[in-house]
Amino acid sequence: MNTNASSRYDAVIVGGGHNGLVAAAYLARAGRRVLVLERLPRVGGAAVSAEAFPGIDARLSRYSYLVSLLPRAIVRELGLRLELRRRRISSYTPVVRDGKPTGLLVDAADPERTRESFRALTGGEREWEAWRRFSGTTGRIAERVFPTLTGPLPSRAELRRRIGDDAAWEALFERPLGEAVERTFADDLVRGVVLTDALIGTFTHAHDPSLRQNRCFLYHVVGNGTGDWDVPVGGMGAVTGALAEAALAAGAELRTGCEVTAIATDGGDEAEVTYRHDGGEAVVAARKVLVNAAPAALARLLGDAPSPELPPEGSQLKVNMVLRRLPALRDSTVDPRDAFAGTFHIAEGYRQLETAYGEAASGRLPSAPPSEIYCHTLTDGSILGPEAVRQGLHTLTLFGLHMPARLFADPSTHEDVKSRALAASLAQLDEVLAEPIADCLATDADGRPCVEARTPRDLEREIGLPGGHIFHRDLAFPYAEADPAGAAERWGVATAHPNVLLCGAGAVRGGGVSGIPGHNAAMAVLEEPAP
Repeated sequence: MNTNASSRYDAVIVGGGHNGLVAAAYLARAGRRVLVLERLPRVGGAAVSAEAFPGIDARLSRYSYLVSLLPRAIVRELGLRLELRRRRISSYTPVVRDGKPTGLLVDAADPERTRESFRALTGGEREWEAWRRFSGTTGRIAERVFPTLTGPLPSRAELRRRIGDDAAWEALFERPLGEAVERTFADDLVRGVVLTDALIGTFTHAHDPSLRQNRCFLYHVVGNGTGDWDVPVGGMGAVTGALAEAALAAGAELRTGCEVTAIATDGGDEAEVTYRHDGGEAVVAARKVLVNAAPAALARLLGDAPSPELPPEGSQLKVNMVLRRLPALRDSTVDPRDAFAGTFHIAEGYRQLETAYGEAASGRLPSAPPSEIYCHTLTDGSILGPEAVRQGLHTLTLFGLHMPARLFADPSTHEDVKSRALAASLAQLDEVLAEPIADCLATDADGRPCVEARTPRDLEREIGLPGGHIFHRDLAFPYAEADPAGAAERWGVATAHPNVLLCGAGAVRGGGVSGIPGHNAAMAVLEEPAP
């Protein structure tokens, strides 16, 4: 390895998504010479905003769309100019009971209102009291687990001692989550609302013995010690915009349109990164390479043998819409401005989720696709331009569950299957509306309805997620499986190569828009003396 010294960096970061930018900012602030290489013409990865529809001045969060896991400490330490706004309404779940449209509204600011909604739905206090107990347990776990995510990995025993509740540990870390859900709740709809946090972006079921559902659930309920999912003011692009600004201000170098094609390492303090740019090829050297890409992608860059594990498989249909107006609901007791401000659950009863999983696992589109919807503009109207505000437009995001990549695997039928998946998902939404959602869609400058869909295969092609997996691979419990052998293992960012670290969602505590793996990779590097 004899790259010119002028092309030598203390750290080269592969991928300019939000985690890569976090790592770059921390390392550059510590005086390290840092280069970020991003394949796309802009940084941000999945955390970006875009004007998706011609003539519609609305900056949609095209891929990632809410923030829960980003620690306030990262925002403070990097001096990010960023506002995260709390949603008052946690969720609304419509259902038909005894032939009457009704639903469950969870108002985070008004427990009595939530209690009355439980009573109206279930006819008594039992489910409300169970909800309070269960939420109290997950809240205590969140308070004790979240602070550990930005420190060296605790051992399994240490984390269990920190939680200090053997029954909770058994329910969430040892046994399939479905057992606790069924033991705690009796109502099918309430069970489904709880279970959905275990399925977002993860193709699994309530009783999966691998506990993938438990790991997904944990990451969805621990954010900032509360589990709240917040709206980034200005859209997701505001998050990575603030991070890019912090990295540049600290002295990091950001290069876009640079596709990394290979990584070579001597296993010590020398590595080389080869990339394509403007039709040519360049090589840079680094003491450390931090990879903000999936482990499967890293293996290809290193020329390693493919992993014997199953390849990553995403399991979601992401739909972005712009509406002329919010639709009316069949449940006339709920204001649409409340219902759509939080997470609006569609076809997510417990049995419905089980049925949809079984259909998708057998290779069929779910007959009643489950999904979650929310309206960004009810919490933050700043993503709309003046004309869109004048017209009273709203954005609507639909995140469909149990849509695994396998359903869209054949390129020759991909667009047809996507169209059918979109139609089936919107049909389920129409089931709970007093008017078809199609009647509420805005039209773009070309006269087309403002609706776009992205499958896992689209995400793989557009932003490089293997199999469209939004977490890069299955999530891991946030503890060390064995005694760590070095800084990278202590921080949960190690690979088989000592000077190549993971700084993206595939790290031990990756997943979601968090910045945590970027922070942890930087801390692992900074444990070593400066060159």
